[in-house]
Amino acid sequence: MAHKISEDCIACGTCINECPVGAISAGDIYVIDADKCTDCGTCADVCPTGAISAE
Repeated sequence: MAHKISEDCIACGTCINECPVGAISAGDIYVIDADKCTDCGTCADVCPTGAISAE
């Protein structure tokens, strides 16, 4: 099950550097590619707004 980024995302960039498989892409609100996500949770651990959670 992949993680998902909610509307609470502030596009700070913290998560993108933490993803070991490059599943996160930048934008106004960042997006996680569910096909690439390994559900490691590293992105959720570093998100300052708590915008990332498991689906």
